[in-house]
Amino acid sequence: MGKFIAKRLLLGVLVLLGTSILIFIIARVVPGDVASIALGSRASESAKEALREELYLNDPLPVQYIKWLGDALHGDFGDSFITKRAVSADVQQFLPATLELVLVSGVFIVIGTFVLGLLAARYKNTWVDGLIRILSYIGIALPAFVVGVLLLLLFGYKFQVLPVLGRLSTGVEAPPTITGLYIIDGILTGHFSVAWDAFLHVLLPALALAVGPIVQDARVLRSSLVDNSSREYMAVSTGYGLPGGLLTRKYLLKPSATSAITVMGMDFSSLLGNAFLVEQIFNWPGLSRYGINAMLNKDLNAICAVVLIIGITYFLVNLLVDLIIAGLDPRMRIGGK
Repeated sequence: MGKFIAKRLLLGVLVLLGTSILIFIIARVVPGDVASIALGSRASESAKEALREELYLNDPLPVQYIKWLGDALHGDFGDSFITKRAVSADVQQFLPATLELVLVSGVFIVIGTFVLGLLAARYKNTWVDGLIRILSYIGIALPAFVVGVLLLLLFGYKFQVLPVLGRLSTGVEAPPTITGLYIIDGILTGHFSVAWDAFLHVLLPALALAVGPIVQDARVLRSSLVDNSSREYMAVSTGYGLPGGLLTRKYLLKPSATSAITVMGMDFSSLLGNAFLVEQIFNWPGLSRYGINAMLNKDLNAICAVVLIIGITYFLVNLLVDLIIAGLDPRMRIGGK
């Protein structure tokens, strides 16, 4: 298991290094002068030259990358051209909101996937399976922002049972900052009413992000369950007279869940970068919306920071998924031997 983890860590570091090189090169070869983009066309040449020196733009590209990487490893991504403050401060402000949204959405994905997948497999080729299949087609066809608009109109304006904008209601103060996640901070500091209000606010955007992955991953889990249920080891275990619940939990679900967990990991990783439209609809002050604004305004320092954070998220989630799968399937730990 130690060798397995070490190999995954080494591959992850190499991937992150390649990602940093790629995004740095792309940010440096965009059309137009970076200094003019940042300061505006009316800025003086002396101001533009000072910014070029600050961003190492007068150095060769390899030297620029080494200096930029050294600063990035110390948490210094430079200043944002748009907010006029340190990118690290912007990330510290906007990242917790998106993390809270993605984590709640991830919980919905896990619960929904296993509930619908098990139901579809248990009642395969019945009306239950058919209904879940129809829901999966609809969920896959509808983008997250369309689901978000539908949820907003239905629960926010038609029935008015859930809040639809922001992270907290007007007049409710944020809890003392520990993690930056209002739900967790509210619980840890004893502000349970604030935590509940934050949870109500995150429900609709989290559901909007989770609907598509839930129905897609449920179909993957259902296919694996149906396929493994016809294997010889299941017939033998049934012949031994083992209870149906034990068969499903111990002998069927573990090998069948690996493919679904892999897909869920990819879906969860992509939420951090794909949540920008949902954040825009629900006025959610998150990192995805900040990153899109940075790209639209060619804010190179912010772009590099956001993409690198998304890359780190992919690495951490994939590592966690590999560890979970290795725990479920020993063949992963021993290289398939």
